[in-house]
Amino acid sequence: MYVDKNLRYHGLIQAYSRTNRILNEQKSQGNIVAFRNLKNRTDEAITLFSNKEAIEVIIMKPYEDYTAKFDEAFEHLIALTPTTDSVDDLETEDDELEFIKAFRDLMRIKNILTAFSDFKWEDLKMTEQQFEDFKSKYLDLYDKVKSNHQKETVSILEDVDFELELIHRDEINVAYIIQLLIKLKAVQTNVRSTQAEQEIFKLLSTETTLRSKRELIEKFIKENLPVIVDTDEIAPAFDKYWDVEQQKAFSKLVAEENLSADRTEKLIEDYLFAERPPLRDEVLELIEGEKPSLLQRKKLSDRILKRIMDFVETFINGMTG
Repeated sequence: MYVDKNLRYHGLIQAYSRTNRILNEQKSQGNIVAFRNLKNRTDEAITLFSNKEAIEVIIMKPYEDYTAKFDEAFEHLIALTPTTDSVDDLETEDDELEFIKAFRDLMRIKNILTAFSDFKWEDLKMTEQQFEDFKSKYLDLYDKVKSNHQKETVSILEDVDFELELIHRDEINVAYIIQLLIKLKAVQTNVRSTQAEQEIFKLLSTETTLRSKRELIEKFIKENLPVIVDTDEIAPAFDKYWDVEQQKAFSKLVAEENLSADRTEKLIEDYLFAERPPLRDEVLELIEGEKPSLLQRKKLSDRILKRIMDFVETFINGMTG
């Protein structure tokens, strides 16, 4: 918000409050550009309508404070894992938990920094590429926890909030990847083609909306893309490929869990419409034949629900803008 008036008291608070439309950690604060010196009047208004101590909470600190805080968090991270490869060498889940918490703290500060118009990576000790590389390892651990949960393996990492909203970007989706595939197919030289392919694989590894789709998209690139001649055919060929893979995955899900295909499809449609996770009884109603015992109900419904949510995440979420 841009301010070019000598605001005071409730008028100032009312104007500033328009920046309160925030979104979790993705947009945790507003940005006000004042063309008048309103520092004293801002402190005065906050003190009047709240208290003097609230100034430290309501008003962000200077940019340099956050760059220093980020560098400190980065130094803590590399003390635990000096390189991205050393994340793979962590021996215990306690070590992995420490890495997760350290990188999560780094992400929180980074999201605050990006709210500043002055932000640039050159002001930090960590490069943007290092951040992306560590982010990829962080997401690998998230995938590992999801996989262990599906295998019903007990892990101390299961209760960790990875706060994926910190790194979610809506504009990077499958439609975006298809446009990159068209560019990749149009490139003539081997060097440029390799670079374009590496860019796609990197996005598949680091973007949260794409990681669940990575294996399927890589399969399309390696097996289907080489035989497509006309770039105009890439999008329809991908849609056809995706429909086939989605149906195969759906059939496998209902067969392995002994579910009614029609009821499962309806439950997914209702979930997508209402954006409300199904209740346990609704999930158990999908099972055909003998119903589970009271002791089995929670364990079985949790597993089925997890598989349904994974199916939605892979084949439906992030498919369009």
